[in-house]
Amino acid sequence: MKKSHRFYLNIGSNIEPETNLPKAINILREYGTVQTVSNAWESISVGASGPNFLNASVLFSTPLNPKELKQKIIRSIEESLGRVRSKDRNAPRPIDIDIIMVDDKPFNLERWNNPFVVVPMSELEPQFTHPIENQMLYLVSERMRSQIWIRKRPEILKSVI
Repeated sequence: MKKSHRFYLNIGSNIEPETNLPKAINILREYGTVQTVSNAWESISVGASGPNFLNASVLFSTPLNPKELKQKIIRSIEESLGRVRSKDRNAPRPIDIDIIMVDDKPFNLERWNNPFVVVPMSELEPQFTHPIENQMLYLVSERMRSQIWIRKRPEILKSVI
């Protein structure tokens, strides 16, 4: 039997996010085990004008490797919820799923500077050492929260937690 991998995913949406975040998490359950989910966090769109984003972190287990997860599950979920990729990487989207950590090893390091990744992730792993800042995640999260506008939206994912 293949070893199961632990993936920390960041899920975001700024097109019908109150609907699309829970849908994406429920679809993930069809492909593996959703072990835990952070609260949803609302923040201003980064890199382009558009509606505010809601983001959350999910701890997900599957025997797939990162490439397989992206190709077989993540792309499928994004497409099923209406994601259309364009040249504008920051365009509004119904869902965006990024791998943030694999088996306790940081992944996609460029994402680790974003409060919309760090703040929800710190709810799941507050004692984890931030791979760039070299401080515990909860301390980096607190600092980021004091520097930008981001607010907890606990009502959004109540049905899937």
